[in-house]
Amino acid sequence: MTKLLASTFVNNPLDIIYICREHHLMPQPTVELTEAEWSVIKAVWDAEPCTAPAIQERLAQPTGWTYSTVRTIMDRMVTKGVLAAQKAGKLTIYRSAVTREQAQRGELLYALKHAFNGALTPMVQCLLDNHDLNAEEFAKIEALFQSRKKTAKK
Repeated sequence: MTKLLASTFVNNPLDIIYICREHHLMPQPTVELTEAEWSVIKAVWDAEPCTAPAIQERLAQPTGWTYSTVRTIMDRMVTKGVLAAQKAGKLTIYRSAVTREQAQRGELLYALKHAFNGALTPMVQCLLDNHDLNAEEFAKIEALFQSRKKTAKK
């Protein structure tokens, strides 16, 4: 990855896009995964770099999926930009192309948009009503709100 330098010279015009994303100057792309894709990406995160047969073996018992099912899902995830694939002889080696945080963010924003019509307050209320917080979790959430309150727009 190209590092941000004091100079304004950019070797490749696309580098600036990746530099900005890395430094949170541009919004990161939203990742939306199906339930099947969540199963696969979690297995990939736990085993990467990995092959489709290795992922199929990990998912065989909980899902009953065959190799062809897993390979189809993984190939679709490559097309979607969620996985990266590289040929190594007869094998295809897969790696995640998104972080857990990006996937979680996408899932949360999808729920906010579709289940709560973009209204954050009812979503937070729903989460609080349906999850028992211990004192430590509550303190962490409260600190997050206090931190954001200082920088909130008036």
